[in-house]
Amino acid sequence: MSTPTEIGGRYALERRLGAGGMSTVFLAHDAVLERNVAVKLLAEHLSDDEDFVARFRREALAAARLQHPNIVQVFDSGEDEPSGRHFIVMEYVNGPSCADILRSQRQLGVEQTVDIVRGACHGLDYAHRAGVVHRDVKPGNLLVSDESGTIKLADFGIAKAAEQTRITQVGAVLGTAAYLSPEQATGEEAGPASDIYSLGVCAYQFLTGRLPHEYSSLTELALKQQRDSVAPITDYRPDVPEELDRAIRVALERDPTQRYASALTMAAALDAGARGEQTAATQAFDTTGSTQFLGGDLDDVDATQALPTRMPTRAPRRPDPATVPPPARRDRDRARPAKKSGGGRAKWVALALILVLAAVAVAILVSGTSGSGYTDINAGSPRDQAGDLIQYIREHRR
Repeated sequence: MSTPTEIGGRYALERRLGAGGMSTVFLAHDAVLERNVAVKLLAEHLSDDEDFVARFRREALAAARLQHPNIVQVFDSGEDEPSGRHFIVMEYVNGPSCADILRSQRQLGVEQTVDIVRGACHGLDYAHRAGVVHRDVKPGNLLVSDESGTIKLADFGIAKAAEQTRITQVGAVLGTAAYLSPEQATGEEAGPASDIYSLGVCAYQFLTGRLPHEYSSLTELALKQQRDSVAPITDYRPDVPEELDRAIRVALERDPTQRYASALTMAAALDAGARGEQTAATQAFDTTGSTQFLGGDLDDVDATQALPTRMPTRAPRRPDPATVPPPARRDRDRARPAKKSGGGRAKWVALALILVLAAVAVAILVSGTSGSGYTDINAGSPRDQAGDLIQYIREHRR
């Protein structure tokens, strides 16, 4: 069937703006309100999928309730009776997507990157507080208005509807898989932290011109996300402040609870990082590639407060004369054998146990046992590693 020239009895299609596996977007003119709009026509084969259409309608209604300067407004949706095509009518943004900008520039400047991510963070925070998760944050869905320079998040509503369709189980998802969070890549439900991860991938790509994890299949991507740490941005762009590098890599933590508690917290961290400052979240981020914050995860941290890059040092305290033993007592104490620390003994016992268990695990693997999944047995404390190795051996025993 050919593409209709008019949709909904009022939207005259003028020219195509873009196309994907599930839809085609057209510039159109609204004859009733006398304004330009963007009309997304769903692919014809999706009209036969009743489950998809029902999910799509629910998500389109949720997206239509989002009214924020950093979100592309949804005006209308429905089914065009003459053509049988389902459609969404959206605000028309006259300007490029960040995917277009990347194609022409390859890398973006620090200020431009922070401006784009900040705007996206504000839009995501508003949506998250309204209970809406985007699920498909990527450069192609970040639009830059030529008139105002405002960043607009597009395509709320279609991602969740498409999650369980057959089209997402074949090659159509491969092009955008790089922006999926580790939990999405392994089939788990996406939440606000998933959008934060995806936006972190965008920021990383804006500055380096490359993805945090290069891959050729979804399986390879999922394994790399679980196994490999993300290379510092400064390895590719020495001019990027280290504090900004940290701020972006916090968003790329594989554990959702170790990312930012909100998109606004992420925006504040990037603003601080661009100034060469840190926040509580970036201070907690270990340069080896993990967030280690004693006393809780980042949900308990006010990361919007900028912290000094270096913590002040204290001068050593002078001993109190009243507490210093006399010479004779010092001699007796020196002659006594030192008590061994129970904690130190436990640590060496745990390490020895790890070595033994590791040898057993290697023997099992060498004997030909193949695993069906991936387990990171190198993470955590010695006690945690021992427990993980025990579990690993149990799962891979013949």
